[in-house]
Amino acid sequence: MNASMVNAMVSMNALQQKLDLISDNIANVNTVGYKRKEATFEDLLNNSKKQPETFDQPGRLTPLNFSQGWGAKMTMVQPNLSQGPLQATSQLTDLAIEGNALFEVQVDGDGNRAYTRNGAFQLTMAANGDTILATGDGYPVVANVRNADGNMVEGNIVMPAGYSLRVDPDGTVLGVSSQRTINLGSIKLLQATRPAALSAVADNLFTIAEGTLVDDAVQEIVPNEDNRIALRQGYLEQSNVQMTDEMTELINVQRAYQLAARALSSSDTMMGLANTMRA
Repeated sequence: MNASMVNAMVSMNALQQKLDLISDNIANVNTVGYKRKEATFEDLLNNSKKQPETFDQPGRLTPLNFSQGWGAKMTMVQPNLSQGPLQATSQLTDLAIEGNALFEVQVDGDGNRAYTRNGAFQLTMAANGDTILATGDGYPVVANVRNADGNMVEGNIVMPAGYSLRVDPDGTVLGVSSQRTINLGSIKLLQATRPAALSAVADNLFTIAEGTLVDDAVQEIVPNEDNRIALRQGYLEQSNVQMTDEMTELINVQRAYQLAARALSSSDTMMGLANTMRA
């Protein structure tokens, strides 16, 4: 197998991965809180080739030597955490983050955590009978609440019977009734300091990549005017995928794939001709 065939095959494999990524983005153009995936590519090993001296003819303008590449590979996929448009829903349990932050949810009984921008929450029944704020898939939303000793600890937003939910822009959660208003805690928000360390998993969630410390990837942040982060109750953040950008990228990748496929076919034809030649 010659170098041109290897180059074309490696590049076609990388371009196929890029096509799959674009397809995933397009499929989630209407998914609430979805963040566009972006890929990073890098060249594989390059070799410097030296031409025989006989190639150095009078009048030659191009360099005598050349570099031979071996294609490219996808090295990293990371989410684009740019803000998506906010859409009003008038649902009290729908929350949207304005700015660079993520909700934290508990995904299992062992306390493992995941992160999301999807604020389509609901009030659901917990195992102990409490009514808590959770995602549509039943994952409890992590919040900072006061325990029996008055200390702030991580827990869940528990809604008492007869109260309605109110969430302030700074994340403070209140229970409101006709007689009184009570503080139920504050929703915990985290800012991604290393978006590349977030791995997309099922249910529109992100987890921290294996081998990465949580504190190196996300940091807790309190919404305020200085950091321009706020919670909007009764809104949902839509996907930040732009169909025009994705279709343009799709056309470019398809053309590059066709070019690599044509190079592979040409190399195969040339090798076939060489094999049938007689001395």
